[in-house]
Amino acid sequence: MTTRAASSDEPDATGSGALELRGIVKYYEKPGRGSVLVLDEVDIDVDAGAFVSLIGPSGCGKTTLMNVVAGLVDPNEGTMRRDGRTVSPDNLSLGYVFQDDRLLEWRTVAQNVRFALKARDVPTEEREGRIEHYLDMVGLAPEADNYPSRLSGGMRQRVAIARALAVEPEMLLMDEPFSSLDEITAGDLREELLDIWRTEGMTVLFVTHDINEAVFLSDTIYMMDRRGQVFARRDVDIERPRHYEDPSVAQREAELYGEFHAHVTS
Repeated sequence: MTTRAASSDEPDATGSGALELRGIVKYYEKPGRGSVLVLDEVDIDVDAGAFVSLIGPSGCGKTTLMNVVAGLVDPNEGTMRRDGRTVSPDNLSLGYVFQDDRLLEWRTVAQNVRFALKARDVPTEEREGRIEHYLDMVGLAPEADNYPSRLSGGMRQRVAIARALAVEPEMLLMDEPFSSLDEITAGDLREELLDIWRTEGMTVLFVTHDINEAVFLSDTIYMMDRRGQVFARRDVDIERPRHYEDPSVAQREAELYGEFHAHVTS
């Protein structure tokens, strides 16, 4: 899924500054239960070119917050700002990789990517070059004419990443994209994702409940609790490239786990 500024008369809000979310509130009205609060006055900054993760337990509002950024969910209160101006998702250049790959089973790998490019009105003469480039980037150029049913779970998610990258967004939104994969495949894809992030120079907002994954990938981590609140922002100052066996990664994971546990039990 992608979204980009739709017309020239919209404000040019795709500058180089941080995306700032301020006071984001989301609640749903449930029959017999009244208002159910999902996000409670959430503030986060997503710096341009940074890898930022949202971590927390299931049901804490991570995906809802991501969907607010994407424009799939309207907040009840709060604003998004960029370069000092209020923006909406329509003003942003976004690509979205979901937890499930959401491939069209009746289309080939190349056709799945082409479908996204056509939906975003990418000029016809650019489409084939982008398809080839981004499938090659994720190592799937030889699979272009295969159907999703012929691919492994990891390969399918690579297609989903290529599809999101092909529209050349400024920010990539990723909602637990590796959670359904075995750890060996997920580890390989994390390494590949970091290579792509460094090569493309884009911003990534990443949702996970896996603290180790967040530490390995991120520049900045926002920690959320079941009340839908961000209770801490933590920077990860471990030198890149990182390695899973690096003691500093394990130490930072332990520190954050301890912080989560102390917050939950306080």
